[in-house]
Amino acid sequence: MDVLYGLHAVEEALRAGRRRFDHVLVARERRDDRLERIVQACRQGGVRVRTEPRDQLTQIAQTTAHQGVVAIVRPQELLALEDLFTAGDSRPGARLVLALDGVEDPQNLGALLRVADGAGVDGVLLTERRSAPLSPVAVKASAGAAEHLRIARVVNLVRALEEMKQRNLWVIGLDERGSSDYDRFDFTGDCVLVLGREGAGLHDLVRRTCDHLLRIPMAGGVSSLNVATAGAVVLFEAARQRRAAAQSASHPVQKAAARTTRKGLGS
Repeated sequence: MDVLYGLHAVEEALRAGRRRFDHVLVARERRDDRLERIVQACRQGGVRVRTEPRDQLTQIAQTTAHQGVVAIVRPQELLALEDLFTAGDSRPGARLVLALDGVEDPQNLGALLRVADGAGVDGVLLTERRSAPLSPVAVKASAGAAEHLRIARVVNLVRALEEMKQRNLWVIGLDERGSSDYDRFDFTGDCVLVLGREGAGLHDLVRRTCDHLLRIPMAGGVSSLNVATAGAVVLFEAARQRRAAAQSASHPVQKAAARTTRKGLGS
């Protein structure tokens, strides 16, 4: 069994409905509307709720950051690479996948999962080795977003990326040595964004497998961003482009009118 803790993590796991809950523990010392909503959701879902002293929750969660709620659940089932393709084939629009090349910090992993969910990715690809596990720390850092994402884990990332190429996805690596700025790249097609390790970046083989290498231009003295921050910058640029493309496709008359107006203003 896994341990989930924190208001967001437990609430989103209940809402997503993918996990099988054994029981939920709530701190005897805490009583507020937020916690009561979780208790009510448990009762509606037939999940047992027990009230325990806060110290008992701290012992089970092995941290004081549980916010007064701990859930005992079945481990989250990770998907195979093929499952991501199956899901993508059934969804409208171009596919966007996030691949992580050895992100080892669970806080960074959780932050990236939260960003991925917010940016609307179709799936997340993790590696089995030299990668942070989908631990309670990572799930809490994701604010529960991990419960809503389709996450696959593979042994060989290079082989997985090559398979994605065969499925007509562009493989885009983010690297400070990239030749193009991220905001000049067209993210409206099928693509997978690859982010590397904290500090070291992409592995050489992964870098050579990428179709394009993009960089985030930096104006200060530091040459790069934290991987979670960099991922947020690029994923939300991709989301912006896709949203704009979808709006243009659904309003062709407005698009033509806008072109005419700009031409008129320039004449």
